[in-house]
Amino acid sequence: MTVAVFLLQLVTGTGNGVVTRALAFYPPLEIVQPWRAVTTMFVHGSILHILFNMYSLYIFGAELERQLGRGRFAALYFLSGIGGSAAVALLAPGSFVVGASGAIFGLMAAFFVIARSLGGRSIQLLVLVGINLAIGFIVPGIAWQAHLGGIVVGGAIAFLFSKTRHRSKHAVQIAVLVAIGVVVVAVLLARSAQLVGLF
Repeated sequence: MTVAVFLLQLVTGTGNGVVTRALAFYPPLEIVQPWRAVTTMFVHGSILHILFNMYSLYIFGAELERQLGRGRFAALYFLSGIGGSAAVALLAPGSFVVGASGAIFGLMAAFFVIARSLGGRSIQLLVLVGINLAIGFIVPGIAWQAHLGGIVVGGAIAFLFSKTRHRSKHAVQIAVLVAIGVVVVAVLLARSAQLVGLF
């Protein structure tokens, strides 16, 4: 889906084309167009941008989906992405943001947390995440806020999964997962409403 959307971007213009404008995340618009926190994950700013994100999705996503199952993996991916949008709304409210980077950094954080919970050594992954997070601070035009939000939400969800693996705790897992989702969406919408002066 992401590649298909990017091809539409190439046809209509990646920078300011109709597809990009319709799907990208812009915090003040979120309260009236709430889908943008999700659709922004499908649009990208360049070929290099989508290649990095899709390669990372392939590397981390395949293994996490195998471990967690499709439902939990989908929740992790999309809530991490929405968490990235929420962080942008809080820390850089005037930004026009595209890309799945928030979700990707959420997967990286989750991979790290789950590997640690299983007793694995994950220093190399921690270094990789640190380098990529640092690049976001150094290179202009990269929404490091989305990376940070994705890491926080993805890490929290992975911690929840690691503590509720047993079948007897699945109801607790679902309840807390829904609560995390509600909090992230509420923060995002409240910030957007604040930005447009609704309260």
